[in-house]
Amino acid sequence: MSKQVLIIEDNDDIRENIVEILELADFSVLQANNGKTGVDLAIKNKPDIILCDIMMPELDGYGVLYMLNKNPETATIPFIFLTAKAERLDLRKGMEMGADDYLTKPFDDIELLNAIETRLKKKEQQQSQYNNPLDRINGLLSKNNGLAELKRIIAERKSRQFKKNQVIYYDGDKGNGLYIILSGKIKTLKLAEDGRELMTGIYTTDDYLGVNAMLSNEPYADTATALEDSQLCLIPREQLDELINHYPDVARQFINILANDVRNKEEQLLHLAYNSVRKRMAESLLRLYKQSNSPEGFKISREDLAAMAGMATETVSRTLTDFKDESLIEKKGSLITILDEKRLAKMKN
Repeated sequence: MSKQVLIIEDNDDIRENIVEILELADFSVLQANNGKTGVDLAIKNKPDIILCDIMMPELDGYGVLYMLNKNPETATIPFIFLTAKAERLDLRKGMEMGADDYLTKPFDDIELLNAIETRLKKKEQQQSQYNNPLDRINGLLSKNNGLAELKRIIAERKSRQFKKNQVIYYDGDKGNGLYIILSGKIKTLKLAEDGRELMTGIYTTDDYLGVNAMLSNEPYADTATALEDSQLCLIPREQLDELINHYPDVARQFINILANDVRNKEEQLLHLAYNSVRKRMAESLLRLYKQSNSPEGFKISREDLAAMAGMATETVSRTLTDFKDESLIEKKGSLITILDEKRLAKMKN
């Protein structure tokens, strides 16, 4: 069965040329001349891959990608931007939003086909890990162990790659499900009134994102961003509601996670309010060290460390220099290695 490609391009000549090339290559092709029509076609047909122009009337390429990412059924479809050379400076925004690739116009037949084939192969490799049908959720009532069922659902969900610095969701976005981190590291943060960032948490493999929003049925209360290239899967709210309604053990697990999260945030606020700069830095470094679980150290930018410790970036630089001079840490670029964990722990306490 041939793969289906959706082309969203307002230039008739370019769109028709792409359609001709793909049909000759035995692809099934859908086409839209504006972003709004493209979103409708994507939701209705669930194509295997989407090619989308950036600058379009009614709804531009960024808007198309944003809307598709909000829909769990279209969020994992490979997405390639089509862009003119003059728009290349805007590509970073598109890649941070979750685009998988881009093609700069004009491009030749081989470039087009190679980009599509590469993205389709990558998607097939990911799906091979999660190839069981999701509709077995209907058999929940015949199961006895809700946590085992939750783990099975997670294993069967499609995963999505997030590049470093890419936003997973924004403060105020509607919570449409629960994210599970399969690999990588995610930070959550809030903006203070003076514009400074306050890091509210760092999450790693097997952690959940969005538990509060899911249980309270409210928008996300902070912004989640990838600290490094990460792989996440999204469990839609409907499946989670079904599990929680029928399995008390699943509900208890999320209540425990929420309670721990509240306790950690209370400790963080007390730590920010009362601890000295050196104590705050020691506590932040030890927390990162334990999460990394690597004797080689961990990588974090000066800005992220400042947001986590609740201090200015200049203060971070001075304090890290002092710690290095005191042989507490070793620092090479963004890589920090803990040399004396006991002394840092005493300083924290």
